[in-house]
Amino acid sequence: MSRIAVVTGGSSGIGRCTAQALADAGCKVWELSRRDSEVSGISHISADVTDPVQVENAVKRILDEDGRIDILINNAGFGISGAAEFTENADAKKLLDVNIFGMVNMSKAVIPVMREQGKGKIVNLSSVAAVAPIPFQAWYTVSKAAVNGYTMALANEVKPFGITVCAVMPGDIKTGFTAAREKSAAGDDIYCGRIERSVKQMEHDEETGMDPSVAGKFICHLAMKKRVKPLNAIGAVYKLFTVLAKILPASLVNFILYQMYAK
Repeated sequence: MSRIAVVTGGSSGIGRCTAQALADAGCKVWELSRRDSEVSGISHISADVTDPVQVENAVKRILDEDGRIDILINNAGFGISGAAEFTENADAKKLLDVNIFGMVNMSKAVIPVMREQGKGKIVNLSSVAAVAPIPFQAWYTVSKAAVNGYTMALANEVKPFGITVCAVMPGDIKTGFTAAREKSAAGDDIYCGRIERSVKQMEHDEETGMDPSVAGKFICHLAMKKRVKPLNAIGAVYKLFTVLAKILPASLVNFILYQMYAK
């Protein structure tokens, strides 16, 4: 029997590559996103993950047709940049609603299904920024740190039900995420142009970064594995960076990040 996989934010970038990789691995894949998407071999549902009613309706439709959900990839998310001092609270809350509560809404809808089945896998998309806070992207960093915390706590809560929960921490990936970032230069005169320089450097790193298909295959492999670590970086460089972020003094880590993105 084919595994039934659900991918949020699967109409582009890492989500789309993950959905394709899962389909290539023999899964029946459902893709949830707000924008229309037509990919051969992948079933699309238009849904906003920040709306619990739309999420419940999407899960019901999947269950009505396939009767089970084996894999959930919580990929939907976006980024904002700008000085924390000048970021509007409404903009920060909008980001948190998608990046955190979209994941929460999907997980709450799917966990009872997986618990009844006696097994399931939930993979949450985090970021290396969760352990290496990026200057002028404070709220994106906050959201991904929250993803890691939620993932590890939830993993222990649902483990006795046969449900495995883990997070993936990509680094710089060449996707439409860069262009979709909501950028604010408010206060850059006060910050002496450092906001613009920081974002330009980050965008350069992303545009020359890893191909999203590599990340998609990695996430698919993780979703299909029986045993996984709770937190997983993609690529040797980022795996090393996450280790160093844990063992080096916080002051040294912040100094390195200052030199890279805030000077």
